[in-house]
Amino acid sequence: MPSTMAKLRTLQLALVLLVAAAPTFAAAKIEHVVSPSGIEAWLIEDHTNPIISMRFAFRGGSALDPAGKEGLANMAAALLDEGAGELDSKAFSATLEDLSIGLDFQDGVDIFGGNLKTLVENKDTAFRLLRLALTEPRFDAEPVERVRSQILVGIRQSAEDPDTLASRTLLKTVFAGHPYGRLSEGTEESVNAITVADLKSFVAGRLARENLFIGVVGDITPAALAKELDAVFGKLPAKAKPWQLARVEPSGAGRTIVIEKAVPQSAIVFAEKGVMRADPDFYAAFVMNHILGGGGFTSRLYDVIREKRGLAYEVHSGLQPFDYAALIAGGAGTANVRVADTLQLLRQEWAKMAEKGVTQKELDDAKTFLTGSYPLRFLSSDRIASMLVGLQVENLGIDYPERRNGLIEKVTLDDVNRLAKKLLDPKRLTVVVVGKPEGVTSSP
Repeated sequence: MPSTMAKLRTLQLALVLLVAAAPTFAAAKIEHVVSPSGIEAWLIEDHTNPIISMRFAFRGGSALDPAGKEGLANMAAALLDEGAGELDSKAFSATLEDLSIGLDFQDGVDIFGGNLKTLVENKDTAFRLLRLALTEPRFDAEPVERVRSQILVGIRQSAEDPDTLASRTLLKTVFAGHPYGRLSEGTEESVNAITVADLKSFVAGRLARENLFIGVVGDITPAALAKELDAVFGKLPAKAKPWQLARVEPSGAGRTIVIEKAVPQSAIVFAEKGVMRADPDFYAAFVMNHILGGGGFTSRLYDVIREKRGLAYEVHSGLQPFDYAALIAGGAGTANVRVADTLQLLRQEWAKMAEKGVTQKELDDAKTFLTGSYPLRFLSSDRIASMLVGLQVENLGIDYPERRNGLIEKVTLDDVNRLAKKLLDPKRLTVVVVGKPEGVTSSP
């Protein structure tokens, strides 16, 4: 099972990569397809290979799990391809395998979705299986209990993993009392409380046409896709069960939390309030973070902490915009004896960028990288389909790939330095360390 922070990184990947679209993607023609019944999808035709890749997502994710039933969306995602319609789990899986059809579902904090990939010659069966999974899932006793057991094993294993434990504690701290602070996998108690009725209620109440986004890449025409959209998604309810989440400001500012664990290396995570995706300062924040800790080997944190001092084997930062909150967060891993020095330099670099800003050369290098070095990320149809959905979820417009580089280029030195002064404050950082760090203790 992936860690909570890893899942969050995955959930936010499409959103963060929206500002890093490749030239190959930007040059492709995105077609707006509308089915006869009004179901919409974005399509990039690619007849090079006889393959169709589809990504679909429903707004509303694991943050909407009922209290006491945390992990419901996660469990549903694991079970939707475990039998549907007249096909039990073994028959459903065998059909997917025999025809080399890829179908999977994933829960996210703010979205719930899945992927379908098939050869054109098998598309009729592939689309039929997807329709059945979404509208007639069986939730038979054997797969339900098997998947439940797998999830419970994953929860127990994750509780012993330092990185996962650190990430979970951080989220629980900064989002105290809010659904974002809960475990998307749930707890042993909550997972054991989930019933088949809960799973059926999830499907009936959350998967609807009004909150559906679809991206398709591959060997299919707009006319053919329009027909398939109705065939696959047309039987979904028109509207989802009403829901609402409150906006939340990160709490725990300035706290240091140490969770002692007998391991030779400590896991470190940290966060403070970030920038929402729709904020006009998002692009300035994106460039700023690249310079601070998002630029890999070229970032300040990597250079000062890893390269020059050799204190940590990895260190990074990144933007994490949710629908109702935003963080600038990061992590590091280092030997227990080096944790104190690592945290000292982290806070120093945080303060240094806030106080002195970045240089023109750093800005120019960051913009050059961000506008021109991502083509390999979008050479697969799967990733492009995911990008098409991300563009729709964030309401960025079908012409966004054409505008994206211009938005990065417009970021000025004053923009970045103003935002760094406003955003970065080491006194507001919440830090969690899991390990046996020397010279570091929990703050009150």
